[in-house]
Amino acid sequence: MVQQDSRTVAIRNILTRLSKRSGLSADRLRTTEIDVAPLLDLPVVKERAGREGISVEQAVLPVIRDLARQLAPTHRLIADAELSLGLLREKPSHGIDLARLYAADLGERREYLTVAWDLLHRTVGADEITSPPSVRSLRATPERRAFTALAGQLVAASTYAGRSGYRFTPEPKVLVTLPDSQPQRGIVTVVGDSVIDHIYRIGQIPVAGKSTPGGFEMHAGGKGLNRAVAAARLGLQVRLISAVGADDAGRYIRNYLETENVDTRLVKEVPGAQTQVTAVMITSTGTSSYISCKDERIRLGTHDPRDPQVRAALAASDAVLLTFEQPIDVVERIIAAIRALNPRPLLLVNATPAIESPQYLYGYLDTVDYLVGTTGELAKMLPGEDVGSAENIAQRLRMLGVRAVCVIDGFHCTVRSDVVNTRIADFPVALADSPGAAAAFSAALARKLVGTAGPVDQRVFRWATAAMVATQSFGDVPDAMPRERDIDRILHIAADEPTTG
Repeated sequence: MVQQDSRTVAIRNILTRLSKRSGLSADRLRTTEIDVAPLLDLPVVKERAGREGISVEQAVLPVIRDLARQLAPTHRLIADAELSLGLLREKPSHGIDLARLYAADLGERREYLTVAWDLLHRTVGADEITSPPSVRSLRATPERRAFTALAGQLVAASTYAGRSGYRFTPEPKVLVTLPDSQPQRGIVTVVGDSVIDHIYRIGQIPVAGKSTPGGFEMHAGGKGLNRAVAAARLGLQVRLISAVGADDAGRYIRNYLETENVDTRLVKEVPGAQTQVTAVMITSTGTSSYISCKDERIRLGTHDPRDPQVRAALAASDAVLLTFEQPIDVVERIIAAIRALNPRPLLLVNATPAIESPQYLYGYLDTVDYLVGTTGELAKMLPGEDVGSAENIAQRLRMLGVRAVCVIDGFHCTVRSDVVNTRIADFPVALADSPGAAAAFSAALARKLVGTAGPVDQRVFRWATAAMVATQSFGDVPDAMPRERDIDRILHIAADEPTTG
């Protein structure tokens, strides 16, 4: 678990004390004996106050309400009721006693939380509902976790508020906790980058000398992070091997990953380095272009695959997801370390970004179980050849030892392996592409390969292709990663589509 910094602890303690009596309000902040200065001094609070022309005391409640909406369902309900935020007043649901949920006394609010636990969770659309706690147990771990999560949101949002005129949009966080009785679905280790994405939403990429209107947001991202979040949302146990700077952005990324149930113990903080930034330009059709700003000190070379912790993580995995973001010698050592394991995990490699001198990896391709990429990305694995179609590229790569090749262009997938040879291109889509599609495909493929018994047939790849379709979005990449129900819904809709021709 990521250690809580002093600001998060201080804000959590203030929120916990403010929950007493009638809860949080501007009047309470003005008259309380509690030292609320750290809360009022948060940049995100000051930014809201300045933007709306109100006092910092008046700004606290709307800021906390906005951030509480993004918490996991249980955390959101606890924070909402105990601070008396009134979130469920916005869309009253039949059967909920709002007078008790937002009563003037904290004890009554706690009691109603425990009594109406299942109803409240169903109302906010919780995927998993734990057994209702007693009032006594609610006051221990559940409250502490809820207020810690909310405090973490406030601190993370404050990290970016007001910088260079931009307001950082906090990442929506959904903590999916599997009940102890539910069997774990497999262990996946992801090796890849974690960055801050600067996302520019534009109608089209401008030509030289021209400008175009657009929107701007910042979010956690990176090929490694996106795949880790995608796999975790599908119920897999996920750890990420990555590196960030020892800065506010790096700490934000680690906190974000933890709220998504990704193990961050192998996400290193590199002293003196800045967390990597990627500019992502997304057009109205979903097509994206990237500009990567990398600090060489933060390259994944800081992770030596010969490190006992890294080797232990690889050995304990059911599957490893690897991208070509690292220097070729690091990629080579990771594949070699996996090859030496007996038994070894499945190895899923994304051929992105293009790697220099891919011929150096040819001797290791027989360790790759699934090689995933676009036609263009996979073609760069065969420099100097006139490779032609996706089928020809897949055939050549399989001759080099790859067990299965998955060519994904747009929301289509061509698979070539010993047991499956198919093209999946029949899902109705609204966009031409999505920046999160490849990450969702790899995570969904891993979920089916390690999480279910049975043969690897066309249905496995169809489910993974449906995961790509479910990511269609216009911005925040990791938050677009689907859950199982989203993928199943796409399959159900496609099955009901009338055939045309």
